Amino acid sequence: MISNDEAKLIQLLDEKFGYSSFRDGQFEVIQEILNQQNTLSVMPTGAGKSLCYQVPAIYSNYRTIVVSPLVALIDDQVAALRSLGISVSKSHSNQDRDERVKDWKSFQSGESKILYLSPEGLMSERMLQALKRIKIGLFAIDEAHCIVKWGAD
Repeated sequence: MISNDEAKLIQLLDEKFGYSSFRDGQFEVIQEILNQQNTLSVMPTGAGKSLCYQVPAIYSNYRTIVVSPLVALIDDQVAALRSLGISVSKSHSNQDRDERVKDWKSFQSGESKILYLSPEGLMSERMLQALKRIKIGLFAIDEAHCIVKWGAD
């Protein structure tokens, strides 16, 4: 028997992403995140890692920073979410300034609750200062090598 919380999350999963159930391990990871537990989830490519931070960001009031090392991956993730009607922002070096400012304002205002950043973008002094003025509920590192290269900072 599923809990009320799990039923609500499955409903969101179906309504927003078109899936009727979670894959093995996803619900447990999402539950830990929603319970504000520091969580490490190691999953192979294609196992549904992205949903593990996207669902909590959409379901909760958490503003979420997703650190991803590849501009193409950021663009693909953002395009996929936007195609589903989910408001999401991004900031990376291949965007023009006006697009970055528009996306930042959307995230800053709370219109979008997810901001995708490269490690370099996150670690810029300007971004770090801007993030200090916003309550961030979740940081997701989308690729383990971000931790190895940038973790010391």
